[in-house]
Amino acid sequence: MKNSSKKVIVLIGAGSIGQAIARRVGAGKHILLADLRPENSDAAAKVLSEAGFEISTAIVDVSSRDSVYALAKKASEIGSVHGLIHAAGVSPSQATPATILKVDLYGTALVLEAFGEIIEEGGSGVVIASQSGHRLPSLKPDEDYALATTPTEALLSIPFLQLDQVKDSLHAYQLSKRGNSLRVKAEAVRWGTRGARINTISPGIIITPLAKDELAGPRGDGYRRMIEISAVGRAGTPDEVGAVGALLMGQDGAFITGSDILMDGGVTSAYWYGDLAPKN
Repeated sequence: MKNSSKKVIVLIGAGSIGQAIARRVGAGKHILLADLRPENSDAAAKVLSEAGFEISTAIVDVSSRDSVYALAKKASEIGSVHGLIHAAGVSPSQATPATILKVDLYGTALVLEAFGEIIEEGGSGVVIASQSGHRLPSLKPDEDYALATTPTEALLSIPFLQLDQVKDSLHAYQLSKRGNSLRVKAEAVRWGTRGARINTISPGIIITPLAKDELAGPRGDGYRRMIEISAVGRAGTPDEVGAVGALLMGQDGAFITGSDILMDGGVTSAYWYGDLAPKN
């Protein structure tokens, strides 16, 4: 039976970044921690519960409508959903273009749709996108509009997202992450009718187990060069993303919605205007 007095924060994706945000906004609330792999959610739940948080877990496949709506139903049965942290996704080195578009683009749209229907007044959400979305050249206005507003089930049918045009995983990832920020900008209107807010964070290279794998992999030299040339000269930490997430989800960020916060230590600046700029 639903406890209407219990406030629920839903964390999708059990990685370091999502946990860092949840630690800052989850005190006194119930955190429903969902991941595709139960071993991931169980491990994160153990850490958070031992730190004093009230936790339950669920399995979710964000690329499945039934699975995402089942998660939303479970969250509503626990209490009133006041927060969403969507930190699930796959990277360019992990998956094919088709899988990246299905998980990172369609999956995010589906999560925004489902939780936009149940988020409580005064609630807020954060979607983790990526600096990669900021390195994609400008799209046409109608392409931006399509990524932002196309109904979820038609999203992957957009002509410029077809696999004869999106031929590599990095391009699919960039399109997906650009799509995430555009989608959130549009969803902020719908969430606003419920008195709720939604924003995006686009992190750069953040030291997590996945990032360490990437730095040791075939793209590692490129990532290290990004770090070396950036204005800050180092990678970021999950706690730094957590601090921005807490701002966006808390009262200090109550005037911020539909926005995207790029936090990459200056890598994107170097890409467009510095030593990382593509040579003509």
